[in-house]
Amino acid sequence: MPFLEDLAAAVGPAMRTDRAELDRVRTDRSGWTTTEAPLAVVRARGVPDVQATLRLASAARTPVVPRGAGSGLAGGAVGSAGAVVLDVSGMDRVLAIDAADETAVVEPGVVTDDLGAALAPHGLWWPPDPASRAISTVGGNIATNAGGLLCAKYGVTRESVLGLAVVLADGTLVRLGRRTVKGVTGYDLTALLIGSEGTLGVVVEATLKLRRASTAPVVTVGATFADVRAAAAAAAAITASGLRCAALELMDAASCAAIDALVAAGEGPAGDLPALAGRGAFLLVQTDGGAAAGEAEAVLRLVAAAGGEATVAPDEAAGAALVALRRAAHPAFTRLGEVLIEDVCVPRSALPDMFEAVEGIARRTGLPIPTIAHAGDGNLHPNIVIPASVPHAPGEIPEIVWSAAEQLFRTAIDLGGTLTGEHGVGVLKRRWIAEELGDDVMALSRRVKAAFDPLGVLNPGKVW
Repeated sequence: MPFLEDLAAAVGPAMRTDRAELDRVRTDRSGWTTTEAPLAVVRARGVPDVQATLRLASAARTPVVPRGAGSGLAGGAVGSAGAVVLDVSGMDRVLAIDAADETAVVEPGVVTDDLGAALAPHGLWWPPDPASRAISTVGGNIATNAGGLLCAKYGVTRESVLGLAVVLADGTLVRLGRRTVKGVTGYDLTALLIGSEGTLGVVVEATLKLRRASTAPVVTVGATFADVRAAAAAAAAITASGLRCAALELMDAASCAAIDALVAAGEGPAGDLPALAGRGAFLLVQTDGGAAAGEAEAVLRLVAAAGGEATVAPDEAAGAALVALRRAAHPAFTRLGEVLIEDVCVPRSALPDMFEAVEGIARRTGLPIPTIAHAGDGNLHPNIVIPASVPHAPGEIPEIVWSAAEQLFRTAIDLGGTLTGEHGVGVLKRRWIAEELGDDVMALSRRVKAAFDPLGVLNPGKVW
């Protein structure tokens, strides 16, 4: 095949066509698996490999699927038949850290936790805090505009990126944004690229906006409730009061039971951990900064007014144990069976109604749907468990699960929310995107896509 011959000549050993490598990129953490393998994988070693791949692919009208760690949850970086997967996870250098200007310049393959470790000696940190931070990359965070536990106060990825270097579909390298904290010259193309899921260009470098690490203590509050609606109402009351907690996380009864089972099996976090099972819901709250103690007192009053029982973690270790339990949610759910990890977002005042709707969907479909939420910004993660009794092929999503997901999505939209808060559209949510955006916005979005990628080679079949 002339294209593959030209690609091999251009990138050398970076190109892989062995079966194990092709199969590796057919899936991601969503569990979605394509029926056929891609043509090749290019493990890019630097910008020249990315440019060469896109230049040759455009000339040959060959699709290119940008990919990082493969930790995505919407099938956005899954390789398919006839495509080349452009894997940038090996471009993993921290190029510069500027403590005076509180910025860092990094390649897209830098793992989120590794970036944190590199910044810590400088007294700096980067706010995006996805649950997958131990394996997800900065480039993946940018592709999906990821959030995490701390985004209620510190924002999602878009708020922490100043500039990008991007290779366009034809191989052109452009630099977007700036190193300054503010600037309004031209269109904000940096913000446009963030969350575009590899459909507009391939990020090869990012200039990140950092924060100075605080020396003030973090106060952690754990609160239990008789039912999840009461817990959701308490979370909504906390945000409506004007408090901006560093973390405000909600776990329903099924989530609490699954986490306790994980810990009991010796597969979860270690240490002196409180039991969560038997609770109707659990709310984890953290306050930070100089006003942390006073804000925690206000949280206690609001929880009590909502009918909950709250206690303040006595020390940092106890607070860290509560956070570790929350971070153990997804491993706990995978012990229940194959899981479709969903992601919807509603106005914070609609949290009680959305949780009640999830419980109703679980009853109607007979599917377990343990649900956790970044309650501080209204972002819920219903985890639809596929029981072993429901027949399906590996990588296939049974129709009853699609039905449950569709009910989730339509309820979120009806409540004034959105299909996805941070996971992206990928392939899993394409069929519903028009219902949220409408025909005019869909048409406008496609014109933007065509301006960046007129031949349609970048991640076709994803999002649009």
